[in-house]
Amino acid sequence: MYKRLSAVMFPIMTVLLIGTAVWGYQENKEKNSILLKAENQYQRAFHDLSYHMDQLHTELGNTLAVNSASHGMHRKSLLNVWRLTSEAQNEVNQLPLTLLPFNHAEELLSRMSNFAYQTSIRDLSKEPLDEREMKNLKSLYENSKQISKDMQQVREKVLSNHLRWMDVETAMATESKSADNTIIDGFKTVDKKVQEYPELDWGPSISSMYEKRSVKKLNALPITAQQVKEKSARFADVKPESVKVTENGKNTEWPSYTAKIDLGKGNAKSMDFTRNGGLLISYTYTREVGQKKAGREEAIEAGKQFLRNKEYGEMSPVAYDEYDNLANITFVPVKDNVFLYPEKVTVRTALDNGEVIGVQAADYVYEHSDKRIIPKAKLTIEQARKKLNPEFKESYHRMSLIKNEMSKQVLTHEFGGRINGSVYRIYLNADTGLEESIEVVKDSDEPNQRTDGI
Repeated sequence: MYKRLSAVMFPIMTVLLIGTAVWGYQENKEKNSILLKAENQYQRAFHDLSYHMDQLHTELGNTLAVNSASHGMHRKSLLNVWRLTSEAQNEVNQLPLTLLPFNHAEELLSRMSNFAYQTSIRDLSKEPLDEREMKNLKSLYENSKQISKDMQQVREKVLSNHLRWMDVETAMATESKSADNTIIDGFKTVDKKVQEYPELDWGPSISSMYEKRSVKKLNALPITAQQVKEKSARFADVKPESVKVTENGKNTEWPSYTAKIDLGKGNAKSMDFTRNGGLLISYTYTREVGQKKAGREEAIEAGKQFLRNKEYGEMSPVAYDEYDNLANITFVPVKDNVFLYPEKVTVRTALDNGEVIGVQAADYVYEHSDKRIIPKAKLTIEQARKKLNPEFKESYHRMSLIKNEMSKQVLTHEFGGRINGSVYRIYLNADTGLEESIEVVKDSDEPNQRTDGI
């Protein structure tokens, strides 16, 4: 019997064993193929980064080498600086550096990129590089020389010692001290040296892009958790004892409160408030949304009424986006017939019954001011209209205050209309007539070819 059983089982086990071995071999082969591909991608990104840092140093030198009146060459070189810093940033993001303190070098690349871009797009014949900007370029030239030199040293070690980036990723993930950390140490050295560079005066336009929106800027007294509980209860129309309040970011630049209300059956409401002044940053009502019954106009009117009831005053809708029986509507206040885009509030409405179930008001909190002075436009609507493409089919016009690429608030003539089969919003500077911004309006913003500004 045993002979008969073994005669049957032995071939079966042999086949299973061979199958397992083949499967294991294929799995290992596929794993090695993936690892090899990842290693090749890391190596390419690293060597490209080293090359572009060297090119960046050269391009900054070219900018400084020409006459101060060579505006065309300045523009060309600065555009190349912007291109190279953008490529370097992209290559840094492709490397496994998330666990490394490389943030100072990344920030320097980011600031350099924005500085080069904003300087190159302006009319250098009217606004040539000033003394501060030339001083910045000289400092960046010296700094990039050192960074390039350090990167070359790391590159040489990688090539001569046949170092692998996959080992770096493993060392960072396991915090291994025994692994060869030549690459890690090299990047740490670069970042430490960048941190020690003297701070540059980037000017207000660049600095504002990195300015933290801190609640310290809010000129209001801090409120207590009990006051937040009472504010939340009034906002959500519940009893204060049902509200649980948590303080966030204590002793930091971002102190805030989160209020949560459990309504049962998976439903809940949540609100975030600034500690200074107790201003609402966001509101979320989590519930199941049923079939769509409310339309666009009902959703917009519900949002308007909600903002009135919550003491935001009269606000006008400027954008509408609909998906999954939900509508996101952006509202802005209007002062002296000017739409104030920096003070926008986004409202989310459930289309099963038109109820507002979400609010995002961070921009309003940090930008709103009752003392805001609206500048006067130098160009009339007729003068601004002449700056448009003759083929542009205008459907509406209004005055708008927006933030441009330099994070500067500017008054604009906003024109909505069609060209090339698409709907656009074009914002022309109210003083110069230059295009500050151009937006393609999404289909959900303009149902039935609507072009009334929302």
